[in-house]
Amino acid sequence: MTAYLIRNVSVVGAAPTDLLIRDGVVAATGAGLTAPDATVLDATGLVALPGLVDLHTHLREPGREDAETVESGSRAAALGGYTAVCAMANTSPVADTAGVVEQVWRLGREAGLVDVQPIGAVTVGLAGERLAELGAMADSAARVRIFSDDGHCVADPKLMRRALEYVKAFDGVVAQHAEEPRLTEGAQMHEGEVSTRLGLTGWPAVAEEAIIARDVLLAEHVGSRLHICHVSTAGSVEVLRHAKARGVKVTAEVTPHHLLLTDEKAASYDPVYKVNPPLRTASDVAALRAALAEGVIDIVATDHAPHAVEDKECEWAYARPGMLGLETALSIALDVLGPQWDLIAERMSRAPARIAGLDGHGLDPAPGVPANLTLVDPAARRVVEPAELASRSRNTPYARMTLPGRIVATFLRGEPTVLDGKAVK
Repeated sequence: MTAYLIRNVSVVGAAPTDLLIRDGVVAATGAGLTAPDATVLDATGLVALPGLVDLHTHLREPGREDAETVESGSRAAALGGYTAVCAMANTSPVADTAGVVEQVWRLGREAGLVDVQPIGAVTVGLAGERLAELGAMADSAARVRIFSDDGHCVADPKLMRRALEYVKAFDGVVAQHAEEPRLTEGAQMHEGEVSTRLGLTGWPAVAEEAIIARDVLLAEHVGSRLHICHVSTAGSVEVLRHAKARGVKVTAEVTPHHLLLTDEKAASYDPVYKVNPPLRTASDVAALRAALAEGVIDIVATDHAPHAVEDKECEWAYARPGMLGLETALSIALDVLGPQWDLIAERMSRAPARIAGLDGHGLDPAPGVPANLTLVDPAARRVVEPAELASRSRNTPYARMTLPGRIVATFLRGEPTVLDGKAVK
C-alpha cells in the first residue's frame, strides 16, 4: 500500500497543515511532516473533508444495468467525493431478501471504489402488503440497517408501525418516501400556480406533509428511528421541527435539486426536470435551505436516479422521474451554503454516516482515523457536460451550468480512487 504525504491542505477549513496517510489510516498531521517513502501531493489551496456519504443512491443493478451498474455508480460517487453510498432497494429483483442485498454488497466490494451499503425493502416487492425479510437482511453479510420502499410510500399505517417495531430490535431505521398515494394519482408536477398554467395534474404539498405527520407520531409511539427521504416542502419542515422539539427519533434529508431548482423549470416541458417528489416553489426552496443550515434537516442526500435514454427523453407524461446527483452534489452544496466547511462536512459526511451506522466513515482526518477523505478545490469552477459524467445515464438537470468547486482527489482507506480529478480505475 502506497503512503501519501498531502502537503499544505486545509482540514475542514482550518489553517493549512500536512497529512500523512499510511496503511489505510491517517498516520500523522502537522506542519513540515516528512516521509521519504511517501508520494507527495501538493494540496495548497485545497480543503480536506471526511469522505462524503450518500444515504440515498439508486445504482439500478440488478435489473437495469442499461441505466447504471454498481461499478459505474460507484465511479460517479468517487468522482463526486464520496467514500460510501447507500443503495436503494428498488432494483429488479427488488432487494427484499438476504440474497439480493448480499449480491449488491458483493458487487460494491468488487468495484472497490466506494463502500456500497445496501438498503433493504420494507415490504415484499415494494407492494406495501407484507413485511419483507427484515431480520434476514439485517443478519446477512450486508448487515442491512436501513429499510425503505423508496419510490413507493409505506401507506398502510399498521404496516408502517410493524416495520418500526421490527427494526427497533437491531437499532435499524425505516426511511420513508412520504407520499399519500391517494392524493397524487396522475400527478405530474407540484400543485400550484405553475401546474395550473401548464395544465398538468398537481402533486400537492400536503401529500408529503400528511405522511410525515403520521409517521413521526408512529415513531414516537413505538420509540423507534424514522428517516424521511427527500423532504421538499416548507410545511414538512415545520412538522419535522415540531417532532424534533418533542424528542422524536426522526432524521431527514434534502436533495441538491430541491435546494436549487423550482417548479418553474417544468415550464420548459423538459423531462429532465421531472422528479418525485416534484420541484417545489421558491418559498419552499428558501425554507429547505434554512432548515438545512439550522439542522431541522440533518443531511444532504443525492437521490441519484439514473435513467436510460428511452425512459427520460420522451413526452413529459411518460418520462420516469429522477435526476443524476452524485457528481454534482458537493458543488450544489457549496453554491447553496457557501464555504461553510464544517457545516458541509456535518451534512454530507458525519451525520449520514451516523444515521447509517457506517463505521470508519464520517470522521474528520486525524491521526489513527481511517483515511476516507476527499480533497476539494473551492476556487475552481466547472461547466457540467453530461457526456463527461461517469454515470451510464445523462439525465442531469445541471447540463452546461457553471458550478463552484472541483473534487481533486478521493481516498478510500488510504487508497486513491480519484487523483487530479480523474478516476484511478
